[in-house]
This record gives sequence, C-alpha cells and structure tokens, in this order.
Amino acid sequence: MDKSLAIPLTAVAGGLVALQAPINSGLGKAVGTWAAASISFLVGTAALLLIAAINHSEVKLGGAGGLSWYWFTGGLLGAAYVSTVLVSVRTLGAGGVTAATIAGQLTTAVVVDRLGILGLTQKPLSLARVVGVLLLAAGVFLIVRD
Repeated sequence: MDKSLAIPLTAVAGGLVALQAPINSGLGKAVGTWAAASISFLVGTAALLLIAAINHSEVKLGGAGGLSWYWFTGGLLGAAYVSTVLVSVRTLGAGGVTAATIAGQLTTAVVVDRLGILGLTQKPLSLARVVGVLLLAAGVFLIVRD
C-alpha cells in the first residue's frame, strides 16, 4: 500500500479506536464488563468473517501449525486492551484513554523497533524517537491532569 493512502486510512482507523472505548463502556454499563468485551469481539469476528467471505479469501489454517506460541497472542492482547479501556474511559474520558493508548503504543513500538523483534528490522534508538516519546508522555499528562 502506498504511504499516501496508508497514512490517512490509519488515521481514520485511529479515530474509530477513539470511539471504541466509550461505545464499549456504554455497552458494559448495560450488560457488564466481560459480556461487553465478548460482544465487541463477537461482532468484530462476524464482520471479519463477512469481509473474508465477500473477498473470497483463502483460509490456510494448516500454515499456523508450525508457528511459535506468541503469534497467537494478538487476540489476547486485544481483549486486554478492550477490557481495560472499557472501564478506564469512565475515569479518563475518551481523550485521556486515547492519549494514554497512543503513548503506550509508541513507547512499546520504539522498544520493539530497537530490539528488532517479532520479525521487524532493528532500528536504532535516536534522540528524535526519545523526544517523541517524552512529548507524548507530556501530552498524556496535560490531557488527564484535570
């Protein structure tokens, strides 16, 4: 995918993530935290299965047999995120949850890049990257402080 398309699409997806926490929180108030997280994943799974069917996507489950265990943790990580923000949005608000999410994502991503793990090419830890992480931390502080 070309960067000129990847960047705006990712920005739109990020905007949708900002809506996810308050939507799931409202659902959680009605049905309970764990039920809301489960419903969220069930609806998402149904949507993905529909998209795969519409696109006639080939499913190669046999290819997963030789993979290491950590390649199967994506759903678990998603469940941890959805369950956490479903509750924390009530305290932090959508802006606070989004700011903390982005800061946590970027900090972890910089470490992953530096270590070159999970199949990524190793990237050096530069002053610009460290300053970027620190600025995001400052942004989180400014957004959640009141």
